[in-house]
Amino acid sequence: MSAETAIAPAEHPKKNRIQVSNTKKPLFFYVNLAKRYIQEHDEVELSALGMAITTVVTVAEILKNNGLALEKKVVTSTIGMKDETRGRLIQKARIEIVLGKTDKYASMATPPSARAREKEALANKEEKKQ
Repeated sequence: MSAETAIAPAEHPKKNRIQVSNTKKPLFFYVNLAKRYIQEHDEVELSALGMAITTVVTVAEILKNNGLALEKKVVTSTIGMKDETRGRLIQKARIEIVLGKTDKYASMATPPSARAREKEALANKEEKKQ
């Protein structure tokens, strides 16, 4: 006899999701990573639990205030987790913020030196036409 079992596909993490920790990496690591994800995927999903929520909010605000991202969605919730030390179930706050690319992103995310080279190349191109 053969027994067939249905195997559920493994859940693949989203390619544009950043799970933020407030202890593992410095703030601007997440800011720069989020910029790269926005550039590659046109949006980024930042998520955090508990005390790392302030880090996610700060990263989102830095990107928004610099004109690099627009807030698309904010979801808050609580999840039950097992406390490692006491072995009991505790509630943890959770946040997910989805940011999208702004229209200005391309010009603002390009470093000033690269913008200067682009302008110079464009000027040289215009001169050659004349």
